[in-house]
Amino acid sequence: MADSGAVRGKKTGKVTAAKKSRAGAKSRTASAAGTKAADKAVVADKSSPSTITYSQSGSLLSLMRSLDISLAITSYQSGLFYLLGSSPKTGLHLHECAMPKPMGIKYEGDGRITLAGGYQIMRLEDALAPDEQINNMFDRCFVPRTMHITGALDAHDVGLGEDGQPIFVNTRFNCLATVDPRHSFREIWRPDFISELIGEDRCHLNGLAMDAGKPAYVTAVSKSNTIDGWRDRRSDGGVVIDVQNNRIVCEGLSMPHSPRLHNGELWILNAGTGELGVVEGAASGKGKFVPRIFCPGFLRGLAFHGNHAFVGLSKPRYQRFEGLALDQRLKDADSEAWCGVQVIDLTKNSCVDWFRIDGAVSELYDVEVIPGAACMMSVSPVSAEIANLITYAKSPEAKIDKPPKA
Repeated sequence: MADSGAVRGKKTGKVTAAKKSRAGAKSRTASAAGTKAADKAVVADKSSPSTITYSQSGSLLSLMRSLDISLAITSYQSGLFYLLGSSPKTGLHLHECAMPKPMGIKYEGDGRITLAGGYQIMRLEDALAPDEQINNMFDRCFVPRTMHITGALDAHDVGLGEDGQPIFVNTRFNCLATVDPRHSFREIWRPDFISELIGEDRCHLNGLAMDAGKPAYVTAVSKSNTIDGWRDRRSDGGVVIDVQNNRIVCEGLSMPHSPRLHNGELWILNAGTGELGVVEGAASGKGKFVPRIFCPGFLRGLAFHGNHAFVGLSKPRYQRFEGLALDQRLKDADSEAWCGVQVIDLTKNSCVDWFRIDGAVSELYDVEVIPGAACMMSVSPVSAEIANLITYAKSPEAKIDKPPKA
């Protein structure tokens, strides 16, 4: 069993850390009873000091507690890794951790998170033993322990292969890749319609669904084989590809993202129409997208827990993504796009709870469910804090055979 210490490496029943505000990490507490955030507005970007406000449905806290889960959320726009959980004293709690362009998240049940970033693939480990806490509050503390420097590959979704190594969507080079001890990456798969391995985002490959440690399906905005060609196919050029058979199984989508396998179905987010749905008939190679629910936003980030889906919503960047069907869907619903997470009850195909972000942050990328966690925190690899959070694993005590007495 590992013993953990903080600041000075002391062995304690509970790990303690500095209580003052630390660079790269902030915590915010939201009211559990109402729909308004209880704290003062948060400044998200030092270069652009706009305020951010948080709000949530009145029953989100009770739902998360009943499911015994917390949520991990990424926003490359703000450069923040959000951990949303609950505190027995304060209710719904949001911890913010600075990360370099955080993107795809993959949680493994052994207390490990793999995170794709701006120029690295990181592995974060929970440094706490089951009976330890930080500041008598946090029961999970995710610390960067392994960092693969990849360079700026515009990595999107990430998963773990059978060998435990990360597999990620290398969007810049239009392929699936893994880490390499010598190079920035090692290519492991590429769509048939991409003619060469080249640093040109041609089709905007983005989403990855894993199945038993193997890449199963990916999503791309188009089949384009020219640099930036995907931008001209955003309305209906999107595809889902069966990786193992290297064939397109669904076409005619609008900027699809976040393919996931759940309960025997292939789910995707058709971001350009604001729809969560399934691909029926994907195994036959002639799949059809069947929408289940409309959510008011550009959809990216999808995770499941039982009969609930957790869907990430962003506000569209109209300078680049105008003219999508989402515009008309919002107009027809007399609604505005918003940023946050909606919780969908899959038995009713309806939104039962939500968490919303307003202000300077308008774009999220991924959402992941962390089971068995109440209140989580993380430590930024670029903060001073990481130098003082020391944990260690003790060596097993050596058994020495004493010579018999004379």
